[in-house]
Amino acid sequence: MQYGFSKIIDVSYEQAIEKVTEELKKEGFGVLTSIDVKDTLKQKINVDFKKYTILGACNPPIAHRALQEEEELGLLLPCNVIVYEKDGKTKVSIFDPMVMTWILENDNMKPIATEVQERLQRVLNAI
Repeated sequence: MQYGFSKIIDVSYEQAIEKVTEELKKEGFGVLTSIDVKDTLKQKINVDFKKYTILGACNPPIAHRALQEEEELGLLLPCNVIVYEKDGKTKVSIFDPMVMTWILENDNMKPIATEVQERLQRVLNAI
C-alpha cells in the first residue's frame, strides 16, 4: 500500500531539510516538530543510524477546518515529512493525506485532504 509520495534529490541532507522547510512555509505549513532520528537512537539505545529526520508539518487554518469536521483527527496530525540519506543521495517522503480518507467515515474530509495533498505535492515538486 502506498501511503506517501517521495522524491530523491541531489542535494545534501542538511540542504534538503532547509529547502523542504522553506517550501512548506510557502504553502502555509510550519514545522511544529523536528525529530532527529539518528541522534535520538544514539542517545536512547546507543545504536548508529543513517541521517534521518521527521518533520511534523501543520497548516493551522486547514488543521482547524479538519478538526472541526473530525475531532479525533489529531491522532493523524501533523502531516509527517521525512528526509533521509539513501545511497549517497537525499530522499524526501511526504505522507499522503488522502490516506486519512480511507480510514475516516466522513466524506467532508475528502476536500480538505485533497487540498492538503495538492499543497504537499507542490512542496515536493519545488524541491
